[in-house]
Amino acid sequence: MLRLGIVGLPNVGKSTLFNALTNAGAAAENYPFCTVDPNVGVVPVPDDRLDRLAETVKPKRVVPATVQFVDIAGLVKGASQGEGLGNKFLLHIKDVDAIVHVVRCFDDPDVTHVHGDVNAERDHDVITAELALADLAVAERRLERVEKTARSGDEEAKDEADLLRRVIAELEAGRGAREAAATPDERRTLKHLGMLTAKPVLYAANVDEDALACGTTPAVERLREAVRRHHEVAEVVVFSGKFEAELAELAAAERAEFLAGAGVEESGLERLVHAGYRLLGLETFFTVGDNEVRAWDVRRDSTAYDAAGEIHSDFQRGFIRAETIHVEEFLKAGSYKAAREKGLVRSEGREYVVADGDVLLFRFNV
Repeated sequence: MLRLGIVGLPNVGKSTLFNALTNAGAAAENYPFCTVDPNVGVVPVPDDRLDRLAETVKPKRVVPATVQFVDIAGLVKGASQGEGLGNKFLLHIKDVDAIVHVVRCFDDPDVTHVHGDVNAERDHDVITAELALADLAVAERRLERVEKTARSGDEEAKDEADLLRRVIAELEAGRGAREAAATPDERRTLKHLGMLTAKPVLYAANVDEDALACGTTPAVERLREAVRRHHEVAEVVVFSGKFEAELAELAAAERAEFLAGAGVEESGLERLVHAGYRLLGLETFFTVGDNEVRAWDVRRDSTAYDAAGEIHSDFQRGFIRAETIHVEEFLKAGSYKAAREKGLVRSEGREYVVADGDVLLFRFNV
């Protein structure tokens, strides 16, 4: 399950976004929102292909892929030194797959800003600096220990010390730890160390409702410039917390009309989830049966053998083959039986690379 941590300064719209997202999850058909913890919510991934499969197959149960959102309390300048219980909140970020950094890009005299005025570039820099300072403290402490081992001739310690020196140089230059990792092994090392600035990040720019249709504002453009300046390859998703809160209160049948009235095609939930999938290189495959139609997420370039393991270890251990058809072909055929009769179902081995939208039926023996 994709786990996204929502961070930002106080009063930028984090909790409004979180509440809107989780309310939307509660209203979604077939998969009610489930509160795991007071500040953690699980919501279904919007996917019209799953809806169309359900309409075609009419199974007893429909299970979408899910995303977990973690609402992390507002960080402030000095959080890396413990200001505003910052150390506790920073620890929460270590457990997520990616960071959703909410930045306020709207003016409202009734909503106090912690710094007195709205400045998207400054707000970006404050949070980014606190994450970098927290990482810097971790890297310096770790380097001190690793260098002692490296002096004894340990090659692994020498490699890690070299990586940590590069991390420290990047952080001191105002960039993230992600800039220092050149290989998969180095990226795994940074993940093991819990480096916050090594995590993928996307930005949620909170604008007024009137700005939704055009998709940008001067504040949003300043945020994009700040992202580029910090060498971040990150998507900026424009949303309106107020609009999302209103949308979440509507019945499913009324939402399309409400979205059209605002000049947008997708809700903030849909755009954030899809951006999160792109950020982490995730794709969706489906399993179809009379009892259940289900969506699963896997990393891009995963094999059929990997996908089998997502469902159950027995599927992977006893893997024989995967019967494969793309969802659009399945929908045109209307059933597995009809698809087989038309010769549309392929038999693939364990090395087959799963494509987004594949419908897979695993044959296995244990």
